[in-house]
Amino acid sequence: MKVDKNTRIKIIVDILRHKNAVTIKELTKKLGVSEMTIRRDLVLLGNDNIVELIPGGALLKVPRDEIRNNEKYYIYNEESRRTREKLRIGQQAASMVEQNDTIILDVGSTVEHIAKFIPNDMSVTILCYALNILVEVYRKRSCNPILAGGFLHENTLMFESSEGIELIRRTRADKGFISAAGFHETLGVTCANTYEVETKRSAIRSSKTKILTIDSTKFGKTKIGYFADIDDFDIIITDSDIPDEYRAVISNHGIELIIV
Repeated sequence: MKVDKNTRIKIIVDILRHKNAVTIKELTKKLGVSEMTIRRDLVLLGNDNIVELIPGGALLKVPRDEIRNNEKYYIYNEESRRTREKLRIGQQAASMVEQNDTIILDVGSTVEHIAKFIPNDMSVTILCYALNILVEVYRKRSCNPILAGGFLHENTLMFESSEGIELIRRTRADKGFISAAGFHETLGVTCANTYEVETKRSAIRSSKTKILTIDSTKFGKTKIGYFADIDDFDIIITDSDIPDEYRAVISNHGIELIIV
């Protein structure tokens, strides 16, 4: 089955996400095109710094400034980074919550600010799965909290379990506010820990309006846990330092971009 160039590129990247390496012969057989065509596709990906070309194939390339991906993420460290921007993002996101909404709040320091800015007297049901988010929600007199519990991961304060994921899947929310540690035009939306992936995917699938809350330093970066494509989101909220190229990417995907 022959496919167009853009589709081929996406398929190649998807294969590399799972395998990290691929041969030209393998891609030729899978995509039904010539080796010359595959070589041209890989050269394009190499020019974009996504793959490293090797004899007979390619490796998924991790940019040098992303080597620190191996450094463990700790929410306590993240809370002190770009605090003003995260406050503004959180305040904007909270302003989108309406009376009697059911919402899902993901993990992360930015999402914690969303919980803080929801008015105390607003009647809203909030499904969450992080200890710091639960503490903020519990303080709201009119909020109805739902906790998707499980094993507590100390570095993110996230609860994770198959039962928690199933609870999220059975819930239907008006809005889901999702965080991310990386946002890349080709490699998609990523998080710092693989254990977050299924929970985040379930939250996205269970939300009518899918809102990505992400500060500008995350654009152009990738982390280990791939959980969504750009097109999975309806709205993206970020700060004014977002690179111009990513303003264009988001616009080309037809996604509403809110800059605070």
